[in-house]
Amino acid sequence: MFFSGSLATALKIECIVEQTYGQWWQSLHRTMLRGVLGKTFRLIGYTIQYGCIAHCAFEYIGGVVMCSGPSMEPTIQNSDIVFAENLSRHFYGIQRGDIVIAKSPTDPKSNICKRVIGLEGDKILTNSPSDFFKSHSYVPTGHVWLEGDNLQNSTDSRYYGPIPYGLIRGRIFFKIWPLSDFGFLRDSPNGHRFSDD
Repeated sequence: MFFSGSLATALKIECIVEQTYGQWWQSLHRTMLRGVLGKTFRLIGYTIQYGCIAHCAFEYIGGVVMCSGPSMEPTIQNSDIVFAENLSRHFYGIQRGDIVIAKSPTDPKSNICKRVIGLEGDKILTNSPSDFFKSHSYVPTGHVWLEGDNLQNSTDSRYYGPIPYGLIRGRIFFKIWPLSDFGFLRDSPNGHRFSDD
């Protein structure tokens, strides 16, 4: 009788321990799962938040750009690193003589770096100034005329015509690299082409 009572008590204690351990294990498992899910969702939230901030900064404020190609020599050499600001294009602050980055009108996946020679309504000399017969073009409303500083080695508005203002992505005004050329960009060597009245 004593033995069976002790056995019953031992079984009862074992059941209580098993239930308590099971509840503790389930509680621990739920707590860990909740913690992992919470951290995962927080990480996703921070990633989205900082991604949006970075996107807005690069889209509306500006960023660092590496230029390639010879079309803007001597002002910008191949592999020069420059800073481009994007606020001017949003506030229609692009001026004649500014160097801009724009979507290529012939290949929307690539960008071009050119100087603004004419704004809407400007009369532009479309051939070489040394040519005997002069040809001109007017820049239509909502467009700009772009040319590279290296006229002999630049595919620009002389080939594809004026481009819509909406293709402009930003204005380059400061060279970061190489350090020997660090500072604001110099004026156009082709200033005589800005307007021909």
